[in-house]
Order: sequence, then structure tokens, then C-alpha cells
Amino acid sequence: MSLSSRLRPVCGIAGLGLVLLLPACGQRVVPRTAPVPLPPSSAIETSLFLIGDAGAPHQDEPVLAALGSLIARDTARSLVVYLGDNVYPRGLPAEGDPSRAEGLRRLEAQVAVLTSHGVRGWFIPGNHDWARFSRGGWEAIRRQDGQITVLGAPLVTLAPHGGCPGPVVVDVGRRLRLVMLDTQWWLQPGSRPASAGDGCPTFTAAAVESELRAAVLERDGRHVVVTGHHPMVSGGEHGGFFDWKDHLFPLRNVASWLWLPLPGLGSAYPIARNFGVTNQDISGGKYQAMIRAFTRAFEGRAPLVYAAGHEHGLQVIEGGPARWQLVSGAGIYGHVGPLLGVRGSRLVLSESGFMRMDLLGDGRVRLAVITVDRHGNPTERYARWLVEAPIL
Repeated sequence: MSLSSRLRPVCGIAGLGLVLLLPACGQRVVPRTAPVPLPPSSAIETSLFLIGDAGAPHQDEPVLAALGSLIARDTARSLVVYLGDNVYPRGLPAEGDPSRAEGLRRLEAQVAVLTSHGVRGWFIPGNHDWARFSRGGWEAIRRQDGQITVLGAPLVTLAPHGGCPGPVVVDVGRRLRLVMLDTQWWLQPGSRPASAGDGCPTFTAAAVESELRAAVLERDGRHVVVTGHHPMVSGGEHGGFFDWKDHLFPLRNVASWLWLPLPGLGSAYPIARNFGVTNQDISGGKYQAMIRAFTRAFEGRAPLVYAAGHEHGLQVIEGGPARWQLVSGAGIYGHVGPLLGVRGSRLVLSESGFMRMDLLGDGRVRLAVITVDRHGNPTERYARWLVEAPIL
């Protein structure tokens, strides 16, 4: 990534006066679109719900309640993918840890949305599930894997299993190929599966890239949806976009209540984030290597969708290595962050909710972005055809 591209997200801002101009560097995108009615259920082969970063649900979490109400309308056709960060803040604690009970509650609340309705679903690992990307993360993700199996098998599983990078490929009906990745495997410091003895079908970057390429190419007429936790592009903080509060009150990134103004000096934090200080940001060296690998894998034939979480909001981005890039990381009510439009942005919402893809038997694909209020009421804020023409 060039110096100019790393500085572009912060528009060269380093002082308080200019910091206040930061929102002009991007734009919120809430388009006015013509209605795209939901087709009758008889025309829908599969409804795929994408929800991320739901790992600290409130008691009676509104977003989970809304998800449950929608999948209950057609349980036979519904599938759910949780896009990572399934247990905040450091994954599922070990037995005997004082925070173990709360970690279990958080995981059980999400699994129960599926098992109570008999709906199939998968949990994708996120960076927080790997002990917040620290050493000991492999043990944490294996604990979560085992507990999801106890709570939800055979309907609900972690995919990929046990810290393996994937891809895991699941074909559903005639129209959907779901490809699941553990993107934190690429970024994790310390131990991770890296040899044949670790029990993973793939355990090198080259092998993951090769298998991912094959999964996308050999699609048998299906639309390919690739899922992982980390987005390939984003208008949020992991993409290098920060609002004025991050520049003026940088200590809030340590503790949300630290409203200590540090004008000028505070800008050092977001600027450093743009120079790859952490591999949880798109600018990070390992993150960039992962994006290059995925991009090469998609060169032969781009998947219809690459879907991720990680950023706390809802973004629909057209183009790039995938035909559409979806960022759905708003699975807890009120747990959202600032977002700005990037090249290709078609929708940007700093609101709680999730996304729904309806794959029709004739090959058309409809996307809906659903926001949720504090009472658990879902509202379809945006809908469009991702594939409008039937497949003959």
C-alpha cells in the first residue's frame, strides 16, 4: 500500500482545526431506491441471513429477537451465518474462569435463535474468538468449537473447525454455494494449525488459496457466497476511516468513558492505524497478504458476494475482487461505529441489524438490509437485486 493511499483516509489531517473537517472526507450513503418487493416464498429456494459481531448480546437482545422472528416465517428455507466475534471480549473462557458463565450465556443466546426454530446455521471465527488475537487464541477457538457442538449439533456448527483456515464448502439446493473461511488464521500471532499433524485439510496459505480458487470456479451453476470475519474493503476504522472523536479523544479506544481531549496529539493514533500498526486493520502487513491471496483466488471468476463483519455497521459495496462486498457487523443493538462511503459504496449505515439474501429458484438473487430498533422490530431499509435476470 503506497504512502499516499495510507494517508488518504485521514485526508492528511494532523491538527484540531482540520480534524473537525474530517467528516467531509467521506459520506454516509443512504440511497433512495425504488421498492424491490420480496418475492413469494414459493419462488425462494434459500434465504441466507448474514449477521456479525453479536458476541455480547443483551438480555433479550433486540437484534437476535428480530432475526428469530424473520427465520420463523420460513424455517425450511432459512440459513444463518454468524460472521465472527461470537463471544466478546476474548472468546469463550476456560472452565474455572470467573467469566466463563457469561461467555456461555453470550454464545447460547445466539445458538438458541437457530435451535429453537430448527434452522441450520454456522458460526465463523473472528479475532475476538481467538482470545482477542492474542497468544492462547488457538485454545480459545477450540473451546468455542466444542461448546457450539454441544449446544447446537447437528444443526449448528463452527466453520471452519478448530482453528483450521478452510475453506469449508457447503452446497445448498441448486443455487447457493456457501464458502466459509477463518480469516483470523491468517492474522493470528502465536500458535495456529500449520502442519499435517494439526488435523486440518489445509494448513498453508498456498493451499488455502488453491482450494478457494477451486471452490469459486467449480460452482456447478450456483451463486458463490464467500464468508469470513474480516472485510476486504471498508469505510470504517479498520479501513482507515476515523471520525473527529477518534482524533480528539483517542483514549476512548482504551476505555469508552475516557473523554480526555488530546488535540493534535490524538491524531497520532488514527494516523498510526493507517500505517499498519495492527494486523486487525486492512493496512496491516498480514491483512494485506490475505487480501492479495483472496484476490488471486477470485481472478478466474469472481464470487457473487464476499461477506464479512468486523466493522460495526452495515455496508454494501459494489465491485472489487467480488462482485459485491457486504459488511454486516451490527449484531448487537447500539454497538455501532462511524462509517464513511468508499469507492463502490451503495449503502452505509451505522445502525444495528443484519442482511438477508434470497436466492430464487430461477437464479435471481435479492439482497435486503434490515435494521432493528430497541424493541426488536425489524425494518427493511434497503433492497436490491444482486442478480436480476433469471438463469435460462
